[in-house]
Amino acid sequence: MTTVERPLPSLFSVVRTRAGVELKEFFRQRESVVFTLFFPVILLLALGAILDYDLGSGVDFPQYFMAGIIAVGIFGASLQNMAIHIAGERSDGTLKSLSGTPMPKSAYFIGKVVQVLAVAVATIVILLLIGVFVYGITLPSGRDWLTFAWVAALGAAACTLLGITVSTLARNSRSASATVTPIALVLEFISGVFLPFDQVPTWLQTIASLFPLKWMAQGLRSVFLPDELALREPAGSFELGRVALVLGLWCVVGLVLCVRTFRWQERGED
Repeated sequence: MTTVERPLPSLFSVVRTRAGVELKEFFRQRESVVFTLFFPVILLLALGAILDYDLGSGVDFPQYFMAGIIAVGIFGASLQNMAIHIAGERSDGTLKSLSGTPMPKSAYFIGKVVQVLAVAVATIVILLLIGVFVYGITLPSGRDWLTFAWVAALGAAACTLLGITVSTLARNSRSASATVTPIALVLEFISGVFLPFDQVPTWLQTIASLFPLKWMAQGLRSVFLPDELALREPAGSFELGRVALVLGLWCVVGLVLCVRTFRWQERGED
């Protein structure tokens, strides 16, 4: 008898399957869902209720905080999520096993990107619903939605690539979490997320400006805050052109670092 070889599935089919696996694995891990999806929600509910004061121009703290907490949600879904989970998959041998299958390696990374986008979108939607129905925030309008979309997309891309890079530095998910979480909290505090950026000491503002979170939060503030509050930014404006430039550069830098540093197995097994 002659055997008939089945054609290999298309890349689209493989990517769709891999993306489904990534999403199922994420939502089956209670810790991941709580800390990635619901942590920003808890922060919004808690700090929005406690820090209810006026910042001027008719803007209260929840309205100002909305941009920052959405940036935190994207940051958690991308950089923190990727760094911790990929480090764990490398440690338990999942990556090594996947690299030995016929699956195109690009499908693995596309699956991760789909997971990040799905979790980030879910987080944003939940935060906006809470902001509107609990705190009565004013949503963006008109072209501001376009600004919202490209800032969020560029920020998610830059942070995802950095998360993949950081995952290479950790031996497992626990060491990745212990390394990334404290750094993330520091960046959130100095990037104008939990308090107005002009209240952050100048030298800390300078450090924050080296990382994408500050620029993502600044770009998102431009769609939630009136133009009058742009004067409280370091340059006296929201600098959307510079936001796009810096986040775009971080995408390029992150991609180069990923290509040069990513490993499918732990050190010493190559």
